[in-house]
Amino acid sequence: MTLLQSESGAVETETSSGEGSEGTAETRGADLALIASAASVLLAWHQFYLKGNKTRGLFIGLWPPTILAFSSYLNQRAILDKLDQSLLGSPGGLDSIRRLLGE
Repeated sequence: MTLLQSESGAVETETSSGEGSEGTAETRGADLALIASAASVLLAWHQFYLKGNKTRGLFIGLWPPTILAFSSYLNQRAILDKLDQSLLGSPGGLDSIRRLLGE
């Protein structure tokens, strides 16, 4: 973030890039999903092997793929949203898509 001073003397703030803050949020979300998945695997092993509760261990063992699949869905959804914004926000974006598709 940089501070800019206009000719009228007002101080304005400007971010260097909008992608930086979003990229770190996506990275934090992915890291959180990996940590939660790893913790679920450890908890499943603990229940299955150390406690001897095989049913609970198998149940908890189903959590990591679910967590990772949900995280992947959210990442894909964010990518599609950014793509829609960039194509629809730019002038001639829809026209270029129509030409690409041959309409």
